[in-house]
Amino acid sequence: MFDWWFRIRFWKRVALGFVLGVLAGLAFGPNAEKWFGPVGDLYVTLIEMIAVPLVLFAVINAVSSLSGQKSIMALAGRTFAWFAITAVLAVGVGLLFGWLLQPGTGVDVATLHIASDYKPKNVPSVLDMLLNLVPSNPFQAMAGADSQELPDGSKILVPRSGTVLQVIFFAGLVGFAMVKLGDKVAGLRKLAGEASEVMIQVTRYVLEFTPFGTFGLIAALVGGYGFEQLRPLLNFVIALYLACAFHILIVYPALLLAHGLNPVKFLRGALPGMQVGFVASSSFAALPVSLRCTTHNLGVDKDYAAFAVPLGATIKMDGCGAIYPALAAVFISQYAGIDLSLPQYLTIAIASVLGSFGTAGIPGTAVIMATVVLSAAGLPLEVIGYLYAIDRVLDMMRTMTNVTGQMLVPVLVARESGILDRDIYEAASTNVGLEKGDLA
Repeated sequence: MFDWWFRIRFWKRVALGFVLGVLAGLAFGPNAEKWFGPVGDLYVTLIEMIAVPLVLFAVINAVSSLSGQKSIMALAGRTFAWFAITAVLAVGVGLLFGWLLQPGTGVDVATLHIASDYKPKNVPSVLDMLLNLVPSNPFQAMAGADSQELPDGSKILVPRSGTVLQVIFFAGLVGFAMVKLGDKVAGLRKLAGEASEVMIQVTRYVLEFTPFGTFGLIAALVGGYGFEQLRPLLNFVIALYLACAFHILIVYPALLLAHGLNPVKFLRGALPGMQVGFVASSSFAALPVSLRCTTHNLGVDKDYAAFAVPLGATIKMDGCGAIYPALAAVFISQYAGIDLSLPQYLTIAIASVLGSFGTAGIPGTAVIMATVVLSAAGLPLEVIGYLYAIDRVLDMMRTMTNVTGQMLVPVLVARESGILDRDIYEAASTNVGLEKGDLA
């Protein structure tokens, strides 16, 4: 039985869970949420269990290993630079598809409904965000992930108030302290490395539940979501999905080709992380599998990936923080009959790029980002409530775009810095869980 299961490629198992989930949702309707939803909730809880300790030990081990071998500041600088470059490109894609497809033109006002639980978001100040990087209690930060219930009743995993950044900050300090103390803490450094390996193995065990979690999450979503709810804003949904697909299949491959890398190999190796991001609608939930994809499938140096991927899962939001706010701004301007001027387009672009960094780690990033961008451009905020009513469907594609970018940037930086294993990259495995013989 195990041999048969492991002979099926991981992405095919997940795809099978997705298809069966859709069929179950259609067959059982609203009851699917009650019967199959707990399976998806269990999967989210399992990811919640491993995400923070995985990041903690991986970052401690990475910082203590990178120092003295490679320039941490140089790697960090390149990483942030590519975060910004790809965010700018994503904003351009959002504006382009809004202008080409005109999703806000001809919308029937009578068919739109504001989500019953929509509440205007309070945008924190830059100072508040900077102060929130430092945990007052690191142990509390490590326990800081919650399951958040969405309007349709499904649950996604979200960090509490910048949890991941706080864990990265604390783990980085511990890693630097180990470097400073040198041989005095050689045993502790070794222990951190061993703990990191243990968490990687635990992650592989948990990821084997992904096909079943996918089935439960998708069955509950399809069963609880009626097409009538999507119909009034179907043009916007199509525009968002096409814009994100263009960014993933055209923009990202162009960057890979510019670095002499085969885009098909990247998409093949990144596929499991993209699948989990789409189904779970949470970069944080996809973090364990995206980290595994980046190292095991794409050949990025483990120590660098342990720093870059968790950071990206917190502040690298091409879908939620760039494409969606830009497209939403164009949609709302068309819906409200407002002609955007060139200064407003520039304002939308700048607010989207800067805001995506400034709202790092906050639950509901996409809605907050849309609020920031619309406020900056002087567009009506109340229309966000209409989009929030279908946010779960939008979030699937937005998050898959986020996760793909979070794996892409480490690959580009590793290629530029000479820490990409080309043999692993060219082999491009699609497996992130267990393999035949692992349970023997």
